[in-house]
Amino acid sequence: MIRTKPLLLSGVVSAALAAGLLYAPGAEAANWFELQGISPAKAPLFGVSGFIEPTIWAQPGTEDGLLHEVPHINLVGPDFSHGTTAGILRARIMFRGNLNPNISYFVAGEFGNNGFTRVRGGYQPGLIDGHVTFSYIPGARVEMGLIRAPSSEGAMQGFMSYNYVISATVINQLMDQPMLNSAYISKDSPAGYLIPGTEKLGVNGYRYPGAMVFDWFRNGPWEFTYGAMVGMYGTVAAGNQSNEPMEAVRLQEAYILGGKGPFRSDIQGGIWYQHAVPRFDGTNYDMNRYGVDLQYLQGYMHRWGRQFRFEYMRGNGWIDAPAAFNKADLKKAALYQTQLYPGIGNKAWGYMVEGGLFLTKNIEVNLRYDYYNRLPNNPAQNRIFKTYALGLQYHFTPLTKVMAGYYFRTLDVPHPNATSESVASAVDNVFALQAMIAF
Repeated sequence: MIRTKPLLLSGVVSAALAAGLLYAPGAEAANWFELQGISPAKAPLFGVSGFIEPTIWAQPGTEDGLLHEVPHINLVGPDFSHGTTAGILRARIMFRGNLNPNISYFVAGEFGNNGFTRVRGGYQPGLIDGHVTFSYIPGARVEMGLIRAPSSEGAMQGFMSYNYVISATVINQLMDQPMLNSAYISKDSPAGYLIPGTEKLGVNGYRYPGAMVFDWFRNGPWEFTYGAMVGMYGTVAAGNQSNEPMEAVRLQEAYILGGKGPFRSDIQGGIWYQHAVPRFDGTNYDMNRYGVDLQYLQGYMHRWGRQFRFEYMRGNGWIDAPAAFNKADLKKAALYQTQLYPGIGNKAWGYMVEGGLFLTKNIEVNLRYDYYNRLPNNPAQNRIFKTYALGLQYHFTPLTKVMAGYYFRTLDVPHPNATSESVASAVDNVFALQAMIAF
């Protein structure tokens, strides 16, 4: 796949154009390299912004039929103690500006209650973005610091483009990497490890420390963008989790239909690859992720404005499986601790497809299906997650809205035992409601 990037990318875009996705007024997509990598040309030396996301989750909290405990999947993170609860999912303050016409910066702190701020079982706000971009070299801007790494479209999006409270399982589990205490050693089997919650150092929010070269090139309505990064596998909270560099690259081609900025209309296809070498138990392990994506977005906050997205991704090596339960008093540690399978032979893959339609200027309906097949190489641990999500949004402004969603969830276990079968049969559907408020 990697050797055919240009042909695959052009083929994806050409197929979308041939399908007849024609121009209409409005705007609704973005070049995230541009929008997150540099400050607007007219930005001041110092600017402050932010957003907050009050959220409600509701699900029955069904117990499994064997142990009579509520499975992890039926509880709300990051503490996984309740099936129905309310909280602030994200709360972020951001500082950005231009030091001169060729140097811009962006710094952001995360204060919400989520996987990023859940470190060693406690609440720990942290720096989620912090980089400086130098735009002196034509065709090669250089970004240095804590960077959202080149990857899937769903992992690179800014908060204003989220259509659902709950992320697609394939992106959440395969791309949002949990950092683990590499000094902790607990062998589950020759192939895997067990990680208690007190040794988890938060997820990375799709970001890695490092340096990236990127830029975009316009030719009429066509826009080609590239980003290539070298960094380290780790976070501010976890430190460096590897003694070898991580690499990430993304190529994308867009046909711009109109508009500009974070809500432009376009047809865009991308291909990407990530490789890192986490170190655990004195051993280096490979982590590979790669995929393709396609999106069509047009008519943001216009009646009959519409969007379509498709993402396909695969991974091998370093696959983690969240705990089945959350209670440490269960007899088997494998039931309540995260399982890590780091060997290169471990695999996972999945995809998501979603569509959206504005019924009025303010009201948008959304539908998404995501599929994630985790560890098909390991019959005892193979799990298949399938979720249909039905969403409804009311947009007050481009940066302030209310989102409601109902998530129909299924967990398939191809080779069940009594415990896994009881968990799979107990999986709840979820309702989630969120206000996204920017300032």
